[in-house]
Amino acid sequence: MTSKPARTAIHRKEFDPGSRGPLHGVRVVDLARLVAGNMLTLQLADFGAEVIKVEPPTGDTLRSWRIEGVETAWKVYCRNKKSIGLDLRRPEAQAAVRKLVEGAQVFVESFRPGVVEEMGLGPEALFAANPKLVIVRISGWGQTGPYRHKPGFGTLIEGYSGYASQNGFADREPVLPPIYLGDMTGGLYGAIATLVALRNVESGDGRGQVIDLSLFEPMFSILGPQAANFRLTGKVKQRTGSRSTNSAPRNAYRTSDGKWVCLSASTQGMTEKVFRSIGRPDLISHKRFRTNADRVKHVEELDPIVAEFVARRTQAENLAYFDEAGVTIGPIYDISELMADPYIVEREALVELPDPEMGLLPMHNVVPRLSRTPGALRRPAPFLGEHNAEILEPALGRDEFNRLDAAGIIIAGKPDKAGRKPA
Repeated sequence: MTSKPARTAIHRKEFDPGSRGPLHGVRVVDLARLVAGNMLTLQLADFGAEVIKVEPPTGDTLRSWRIEGVETAWKVYCRNKKSIGLDLRRPEAQAAVRKLVEGAQVFVESFRPGVVEEMGLGPEALFAANPKLVIVRISGWGQTGPYRHKPGFGTLIEGYSGYASQNGFADREPVLPPIYLGDMTGGLYGAIATLVALRNVESGDGRGQVIDLSLFEPMFSILGPQAANFRLTGKVKQRTGSRSTNSAPRNAYRTSDGKWVCLSASTQGMTEKVFRSIGRPDLISHKRFRTNADRVKHVEELDPIVAEFVARRTQAENLAYFDEAGVTIGPIYDISELMADPYIVEREALVELPDPEMGLLPMHNVVPRLSRTPGALRRPAPFLGEHNAEILEPALGRDEFNRLDAAGIIIAGKPDKAGRKPA
């Protein structure tokens, strides 16, 4: 049994509320729930957009994903955002959202198709309030087609898209990803589309538009030329574990200390380095391994040769040996090992920020890195209704704000452990 590595001095940062990113001045009204919408608006918030989460009385469902009572997913994916609480079943709350939209640039929702229309928040009503608005509609299957009304959680998309059928080992069941892959992919595509649409408002025809973002299409697109390959060969791609059908050797290999390394030789030159490194230069001209096509065809014979060499050394010994030889190899880490690695620490890919529950909360830094207009960590994830007064009172007027607040249409959560109270 391996011992847990000592905690490394992860770079500690403080929130910088005064920082202004390149998207400063872009207001996003976000009615989306769970992962895809929050991933989308996180990208905008990290680079300076004012993202206003419009939460129901129970809060965004992402808040319920707790680890030992702590809303870790919410804290990570809703940093840099603001929160207002509204009971959207009430017409007065729906009218408040339309009022907010008048001064916004982006509107994001992830309801089942047709629901926002029932609330008077469909594209026609929103464009009437703001013709320059970019409207992002997130759903599993899109706003059109025979599946538009079906449930669309990421898990279904990961199965339906063909991803799970390719993931895992040939002699075992298909494997769904252990992360929110479909949602994350959709969120990233959605962020790109939002910026494209904002660019058109800025320098194109000046009009807003609707982004119909299904979770299926982004997930399907990242699987590459599967349809073309099937048309050409008539064969369905089978599960190959950690091997590749495009190049060999490429696999996860077990080391003598029970750990793992990943090795990839996707070019002829790299393959020749591998063969020389393992003391088998004769394989370079071997008729079964001479070309990449040969190696892929005979991978069942090639892989054990590489695996046997790796298995005689520890993970650290393999990494040092192959690094010296210029071979593309790396460790297969779990999170405890990754958090102790000097690369992630020195590059500040992982940072720690003050948190009232955890003391210091580790999370990924802003991605990607811009040299002149970088993103920033401006504020922690909000509690429910933290920004009610800041956002809603100017939009509605004090009297209307007080009336809706007294009527229970505006929702506020409880103070957090740092003593912050809802506005």
